[in-house]
Amino acid sequence: MPKSSCSRKLEYGGQTWHEHCFLCSGCEQPLGSRSFVPDKGAHYCVPCYENKFAPRCARCSKTLTQGGVTYRDQPWHRECLVCTGCQTPLAGQQFTSRDEDPYCVACFGELFAPKCSSCKLPIVGLGGGKYVSFEDRHWHHNCFSCARCSTSLVGQGFVPDGDQVLCQGCSQAGP
Repeated sequence: MPKSSCSRKLEYGGQTWHEHCFLCSGCEQPLGSRSFVPDKGAHYCVPCYENKFAPRCARCSKTLTQGGVTYRDQPWHRECLVCTGCQTPLAGQQFTSRDEDPYCVACFGELFAPKCSSCKLPIVGLGGGKYVSFEDRHWHHNCFSCARCSTSLVGQGFVPDGDQVLCQGCSQAGP
């Protein structure tokens, strides 16, 4: 007598299926004892559900299964949101962008920010950094001082003298 092919019965949500009839709605493979996700009357194996419904990272296009960050209204893996200049992870720290590309404060300062005419360091506006500009030169607030007597010139009158700036008193005193 030939053996009948018998199948286990599966129960879910008050319904009963033959094992070979309880299929993933995506790949149509038997779900059996595999993990699955129910969705509006359909049942998906985890990979099919993630491929169909999970958000995708703007950088690597892989699905975000947990966590992630949002940058420019798009989802990113935390490890994919990195500085365009040095590849340092940016999630959870201050950063800025240029032409849609994210940069850490240090790289942005080195690559794009104006340099202080006194200390030569980048002038970055993050964190409320204030600066003074005159013609094509720029200074941090705390660097904008008389080249001779070091008096702060912030909010004061000053006289340009070649590459230097002088307070009124030093400019009148002569060289």
